[in-house]
Amino acid sequence: MTIIRMDNVGIVVEDLDAAISFFSELGLTLEGRTPIEGDWAGRITGVRDQRVEIAMMRTPDGHGRVELSRFDSPAIASDHRHAPVNSLGYLRVMFAVDDLDDTLAKLKRLGASVVDEVVNYRDIYRLCYLRGPEGILIGLAQQLGK
Repeated sequence: MTIIRMDNVGIVVEDLDAAISFFSELGLTLEGRTPIEGDWAGRITGVRDQRVEIAMMRTPDGHGRVELSRFDSPAIASDHRHAPVNSLGYLRVMFAVDDLDDTLAKLKRLGASVVDEVVNYRDIYRLCYLRGPEGILIGLAQQLGK
């Protein structure tokens, strides 16, 4: 058995429109948006009687996706959006960008902020972590000298 690919990363949000705008500005394309409910969905997730609206965002290369989910029911069980980077569990997704400064300028207009600072790693990458809407944590990496 071999994994074929990583299909998507899921992120639960309260404001689906703001999250779509944020990831669209980053360069992802909205593939679709739909409500999900029914017994079959609860049997997958273990959350029975769920009512969720999802938006699937595709990366520019067409190989990766971010699935944004807003739960209408049941109520949100816990909130980890502002957890520090050394917390257990899902942390962030990292995106490769061609122009880090331009990307940061665009995302800052949507309220995003750099967690600490942009760092030059051995003249190979410029890297940073960024908090977007609702505290969503992403990483950005620009390869240098290409």
